[in-house]
Amino acid sequence: MKRDPNLLLFYDISDDRKRTKIADVCLDFGLDRIQFSAFSGWLLPARQEELFLKLKKLLGKKEGNIQMFSICAEDWKKRRIIEQRGTRNDKGSRKDSSN
Repeated sequence: MKRDPNLLLFYDISDDRKRTKIADVCLDFGLDRIQFSAFSGWLLPARQEELFLKLKKLLGKKEGNIQMFSICAEDWKKRRIIEQRGTRNDKGSRKDSSN
């Protein structure tokens, strides 16, 4: 049985290589990508600490911001989502699907 996430992780990192490595670590820990630079998942507290330390070491002295939030299942269920997906034109840019 899959559990509701108890962890949200967001990052803002300008270095492409670091950003990719951080995303890979999040995926390796079993987190789900919910936006380009945001992940959610369920980890035991010890695994959360392990992830935090690994990401801290990986970022090193590079400019960036990584934030982790522990959340309870009740709060996760209260989340509100607005999502719209557009279609891509031949040149790869988004266009409004109402056109």
